[in-house]
Amino acid sequence: MKLIIGLGNPEKQYETTFHNMGFLAVGEAADKLGVKFKKKECEASVAEANLGGEKVILARPVTYMNASGRAVKQLMAKYKVAPEDMVVIYDDYDLPKGKIRIRASGSAGTHNGMRSIIGEIGTGTFPRIRIGIRDEDVKIPIINYVLANIRKEDYPLFADACSAAADAAIAFARGEGIERVMSRYNGAE
Repeated sequence: MKLIIGLGNPEKQYETTFHNMGFLAVGEAADKLGVKFKKKECEASVAEANLGGEKVILARPVTYMNASGRAVKQLMAKYKVAPEDMVVIYDDYDLPKGKIRIRASGSAGTHNGMRSIIGEIGTGTFPRIRIGIRDEDVKIPIINYVLANIRKEDYPLFADACSAAADAAIAFARGEGIERVMSRYNGAE
């Protein structure tokens, strides 16, 4: 059993904001696996896939970013998933826009969604895929930036980044070790 979680905010107004990179990437993973987000459970929108006989749950918490940990904790309990068997995809202001960075574990950094998850489950030892969103040319406070809409000219860059993040998450869910996934996808755009 594997769990792929994409972080974001559930309302339509946030659909194309930088803070919804996780939602966009997990949606891309669902498309690639041919599944749809059909049910709501554990404060999340959920899709189910089967990869080589193993069940994979794809989830988008609907708790809003800053309370993502509630949904993640519920999903882990319901599906009896250990931290090392889930991967969380989210936006990262500390990385240049469009860059992918995968880690086996780590801190929350400045990300409130990750802070919520680590606080709720009590550990930072789970894989994560970060999608860089920082644009050196934009000089506004981070809180305003992450909730800003992606500029149309940047759509292709972020579409490629979300596709690479989805591929990495699927590789992990298929049983590729996180070290191998990191060596294949780190730095991808």
